[in-house]
Amino acid sequence: MVIGITGGFVRHDNQVHGVVQFAERLRRDFPEGTCVEVFENHRWQQALQEIEKRLDADHDGKLSPEEKREARIVLYGHSWGGSEVVHLAGELGNKGLPVLLTVQVDSVAKPGEDSSLIPANVAEAVNFYQQDGWLHGRAEIRAADPAHTKILGNFRREYKSSSCPGYPWYNRWFTVPHCAIEIDPEVWDRAETLIRGALQEPTGLPDEQGRGTVRAPAGNGR
Repeated sequence: MVIGITGGFVRHDNQVHGVVQFAERLRRDFPEGTCVEVFENHRWQQALQEIEKRLDADHDGKLSPEEKREARIVLYGHSWGGSEVVHLAGELGNKGLPVLLTVQVDSVAKPGEDSSLIPANVAEAVNFYQQDGWLHGRAEIRAADPAHTKILGNFRREYKSSSCPGYPWYNRWFTVPHCAIEIDPEVWDRAETLIRGALQEPTGLPDEQGRGTVRAPAGNGR
């Protein structure tokens, strides 16, 4: 299950934006049975409900320990959507659900949220950011519990001269680098590689002895 979260006030079906485009790409390229959905960042509760609904294999209205262990969840988002990825991951952790991977793209913290601290139920996390415009994402994420979460890297991208075709005029005038990273094909190529790897490898919450089951990092850097 791969859940994308849009930034700002972007609708979940706005094809101009990279988060939505990436979801369409995954639906086309990933194996049948992979659930790919996109939600607006202010609809995180709806996303949580959808995840629980799909994990409830016996449709009894509650998740058994086995259903929780079977969860294979990846979260990704841009701007406020990146912030909501971390928040949603924490809410899933409160319900005893593991998250394989979080991908933040120029993550801008929403009021009352800390998008820099990745909760311990997340096995791996990666952060892509830029600092060329007045609106730019968080430069560093860190693990709340490094024994259980591997930070794959904080990767800086540069957009000294870019354009964002199809975006509203105010984005093209004031937030070009922040929008450019959302449609950067290299960012999404790397994200897809990481998502494919996460979905193919076993992982989960720590066992009774506190041992995690995370994989080795795919890379590290800024």
